Amino acid sequence: MTDCLFCKISRGEIPAKLVYQDADLFAFDDIAPQSPTHILICPRKHLASLDEAVAEDAAPLGRALIVAKQLATDRKLTGGYRLVLNTGSGAGQTVFHLHFHLLGGRAFRWPPG
Repeated sequence: MTDCLFCKISRGEIPAKLVYQDADLFAFDDIAPQSPTHILICPRKHLASLDEAVAEDAAPLGRALIVAKQLATDRKLTGGYRLVLNTGSGAGQTVFHLHFHLLGGRAFRWPPG
């Protein structure tokens, strides 16, 4: 998709503080962090939300979980962290390119939202 904000970040057309990237995934610090650590982990393939994912997306989306674990380790989030995936505007999704929020560095409550 040519006008998607996260696709433009993936292609280097919009600057972002990348903290991870490989052929299928990229991750960057959120510009409006909701916790001391707030990283967005995205597939390079444009999927508006999880509702568009198909079986062949399973490997990169599963690897996103391993990347999240590694980034949490790198950031020393030893007290715990939260990984969030919002699907649809009713769930709080504001950028329609599938992405995980890695949040840490503070205490969280349950239930969220």
